Amino acid sequence: MSNLTSDSAHLTPRAIVEQLDRYIIGQKLAKRAVAVALRNRWRRQQVPEELRDEIAPKNIIMIGPTGVGKTEIARRLAKLAQAPFIKVEASKYTEVGYMGRDVDSMIRDLTEIAVGMVKAEEMVLVQDRARENAEERVLDLLLPSPSSQARSFTDRPSEEGVAQSETSDTTREKLRALLKAGKMDERKIEIETTESQNPIVEIISSSGVEEMGFNIGSMFPGMRGRTKQRKVRVPEALKILTAEEAGKLIDMDKVTRDAVSRVEHTGIVFLDEIDKIAGREHTHGPDVSREGVQRDLLPIIEGSTVTTKYGPVQTDHILFIAAGAFHVAKPSDLIPELQGRFPIRVELHSLGAEEFVRILTEPENALTTQYTALMLTEDIELSFRPEAVLKIASLAALVNERHENIGARRLHTIMEKLLEELSFEAPDIGRQSIAVTSDYVDDRLKDIIHDEDLSRYIL
Repeated sequence: MSNLTSDSAHLTPRAIVEQLDRYIIGQKLAKRAVAVALRNRWRRQQVPEELRDEIAPKNIIMIGPTGVGKTEIARRLAKLAQAPFIKVEASKYTEVGYMGRDVDSMIRDLTEIAVGMVKAEEMVLVQDRARENAEERVLDLLLPSPSSQARSFTDRPSEEGVAQSETSDTTREKLRALLKAGKMDERKIEIETTESQNPIVEIISSSGVEEMGFNIGSMFPGMRGRTKQRKVRVPEALKILTAEEAGKLIDMDKVTRDAVSRVEHTGIVFLDEIDKIAGREHTHGPDVSREGVQRDLLPIIEGSTVTTKYGPVQTDHILFIAAGAFHVAKPSDLIPELQGRFPIRVELHSLGAEEFVRILTEPENALTTQYTALMLTEDIELSFRPEAVLKIASLAALVNERHENIGARRLHTIMEKLLEELSFEAPDIGRQSIAVTSDYVDDRLKDIIHDEDLSRYIL
């Protein structure tokens, strides 16, 4: 928990919004809501301990059409906070008692992600020592240690044995220098690797098929993975052995404890398509994909204990961010108990030509920047003129108005169609500088735009 309290202290709501602005255009209300929610986690750690457990996270529902930034806001927030994050679709779960995904599986998956995160962090900490150990193993293979026969029966080293040992040490240091200088890279050595022989057992329960992850190796300690001899070059051997040595140096019990703690206190679940499980007034009887799923979600969001292969995980302080277009259903169509667990609701507005221009140019990962970098790998300098960017944005807004509004995702479709010919011919046309102008956009897209039937299928 010290990681949360120390690293998050500088993440004020204003700073969080500024960081989100680097990647997401507009949607100020949604950014403010998630920024406050994240800051409240840090605030909770500062209050007296007896009050800390009473403070529940203020879960959020984002309401808005597809392609306006709902998922991206949640994903960037989790990355900013270095928190375990998982995106799930509410529509893929079914009520307990029916075959399908159990809602508890989202917490098991989140815990798996957290274990991977913590393990990767621990691997970095032991990397230097693991590399040293791997180098020693490679040197042992390149130059086996002197035979114990060099010692006398009295267990006192003979003069010949001492001389042989000193010579071996000198040779080993020379080999070490050659190894570090990369002069042994082409040499092949035979290493012994261990293949995992611990299969995962799937349990078919009343809630469906769930990967409970029982490790056969933990049930039968004598069961070991089989070893395999591999002949590889020295750099690959170092890589394989470094990973193996790092695994030995990591305390997996500590990794598991830290991961579970991180899930419980900083985990974020992004529950997409929640409008798809909202009940409609005309439905009658049980509905395994709507109200039943809502009732199964309720205890997890309220706070319960989920059994995972890493131990029990409490969900009381996991932050749930739900999202949906709510074209047909409304947030009020959710069961009242579930509505109460999402006290914060923010509406994300549709994007128009003005926002599309900013999306194409302002973020650090702007689409124009991405395509320029892609073409540069083929020695083609691609540049987008301001009037061309405005034209692309206007066309995207126009197609969204005529057909389904898929938000900023329409820009990906139009950009791919616009540069399709160039992307295909790029390896063959050699080094060039190409400017994307308004005329360039018209030449490649005007026929598709004017033909509504064609644009329906192409764009």
